[in-house]
Amino acid sequence: MTNSNQLRKYFLGFNIGGTKCSVVLGDENFSIYEKIEFPTQIERGYKKILDEFKLYSYALFEKYEKEKLEKIGISCGGPLDSKKGIIYSPPNLPGWDAVPIVDIFKEEFDVPVEVQNDANASALAEWLMGAGSDTENMIFLTFGTGMGAGLILNGALYTGTNDLGGEVGHIRLEEDGPVGFGKAGSFEGFCSGGGIAKLAKDVALKNFKNGKPVGFCNSIDELESITAKSVFQAAHAGDETAMGIVETTASYLGKALAILIDILNPEKIVIGSIYARNEELFKPFVEKILNREAIPEAKEVCKIVPASLGEKIGDYAALCVAMQS
Repeated sequence: MTNSNQLRKYFLGFNIGGTKCSVVLGDENFSIYEKIEFPTQIERGYKKILDEFKLYSYALFEKYEKEKLEKIGISCGGPLDSKKGIIYSPPNLPGWDAVPIVDIFKEEFDVPVEVQNDANASALAEWLMGAGSDTENMIFLTFGTGMGAGLILNGALYTGTNDLGGEVGHIRLEEDGPVGFGKAGSFEGFCSGGGIAKLAKDVALKNFKNGKPVGFCNSIDELESITAKSVFQAAHAGDETAMGIVETTASYLGKALAILIDILNPEKIVIGSIYARNEELFKPFVEKILNREAIPEAKEVCKIVPASLGEKIGDYAALCVAMQS
């Protein structure tokens, strides 16, 4: 590990999640020197949680000179206002109502502070040091518990007028279907962990009623235990019912990607989580839909690739918020 005295300057990344938080210290070359992780414990209230970020930061200052701290970046679930630096009641952070988080940390540490929602922060990480590092125009899709996007357009993060740029999960792809982002038939409804589980439960119930076996569920009593993970495990094992669900999800993914390609004309669409772990299952179905739906010239210049940072993306996301100009 590099001696702290050799660091010309360093950055801090604060990652705020519903179950855990972390403080990451790294340099301009994307090297991480320290990471401190701790449980969020929502019931304590936001002030005590922010105090914990302060506590761990001061612990790091005992080893790394505070004067060399250049900037702090914060990654947090939305909604939030990145320009005003305020967090507005994220679903996974109840009680965080209009928290002026940037001002709080600016006053404490006397350095520039910036906050972005977690999809935008992850987009910055994949763009600055991951699968999209060679692009000027890139879309990052979360495809995890939900479906959100971070947009890199003309070499800069695009957040929209009030930080709602990239809320692609709300796009309605059908009049009816699994509910995601509060809307039935939405992109998030068809392409998210929760949406896939709901699709799978409906298909499994129908199969059981017709006396057909289901590779990812043994009985009606186990329907509620179905997850996207169990569906994909069965699909990898060749289960026909699971593959049908994969085809449905992949087809809607293809439709949504075609819309994004036609509107934004990106060089790459980088997709995380569920897609990144199961690319070989998705790709044939997605390609089939893209060939049918997208503008050929726009599709030709756009690559669909899995996110490359994997489980480390959370470590880098907040740090990259700090490192962007």
